Amino acid sequence: MPSALAQQSAPPVVGYLGLESPGLFATRLAAFRNGLAEAGYREGRNVVLEFRWAEGHYGRLPGLAKDLVERRVTVLAAPGGAPVALAAKSATATIPIIFEMGGDPVALGIVDNLARPDGNVTGVSSLSVDVSRKRLEFLREVVPNATEFTVVVNPTSPTAHSQLQSLDEAASALGIRLHVSPVSRQEDFEPIFSRLADGRKSGLVFTSDPYFANRSRYLAELSLRYALPAVTQSRDFVLSGGLMSYGGDFTQSHLQAGLYVGEILKGARASDLPVQLVTKVELFINARTAGRLGLTVPSSLLSGADTVIE
Repeated sequence: MPSALAQQSAPPVVGYLGLESPGLFATRLAAFRNGLAEAGYREGRNVVLEFRWAEGHYGRLPGLAKDLVERRVTVLAAPGGAPVALAAKSATATIPIIFEMGGDPVALGIVDNLARPDGNVTGVSSLSVDVSRKRLEFLREVVPNATEFTVVVNPTSPTAHSQLQSLDEAASALGIRLHVSPVSRQEDFEPIFSRLADGRKSGLVFTSDPYFANRSRYLAELSLRYALPAVTQSRDFVLSGGLMSYGGDFTQSHLQAGLYVGEILKGARASDLPVQLVTKVELFINARTAGRLGLTVPSSLLSGADTVIE
């Protein structure tokens, strides 16, 4: 009897399926915890967080998700992009899943309907994937004489194909050529930067992918070292010295994911929680870096930016 009572009073366990390592995910994890706290749940007090980290290896996600399911967690949190959500969904049809991603969960087959998702899965989606073509357009404004750009894409991403299609359409409209460079290992980045070291004639556009977003500081270091203009989805890239970023606000989407996990812990069903759309897309520009690269950012672009680093 005492053990049964102890089991009844034990706090719920939230399984957290992480794409990266805790260090690379620190800002997003803090926002997730803040969302949980707003819902009334604090780690170590009335909820337990059990983590599984893929260390950037997408292929590990299904096994880690299965491990959390076998742990019989109360809720499975899958923040960090479509690969995490798909791995979580493949692991269980009963445990509630809260995802966070930049793509369209309906197009990816994660939910059937945004307003009333069927089954055990719901979550938060931003516009980071849908705006990939805008990054190309913005970079062209800053490097107007360029006739070609290189697009860096993670071939293992489930949104890679749709993003490349959108970028091809934008490139055709702009009259420029695109070269596609697949990258899924960190050691593949530097050869691309060194090959395109003369940034005045070209530039780099990164597709939306958590693998790139979580390596923003490293990518900014490379872009400065090789004097190459580049644009990514994450503000962290610009704050670390990169030229531009355009994408969703990860802080808000992870906060909302934490809130939704809290709602599930309170007794809500995933099917009763509509997929939340974080529609704010932010443009960050590092004018100081533009000066170092010998580039002039058009005043129209500066005036429309959310943040300009002088």
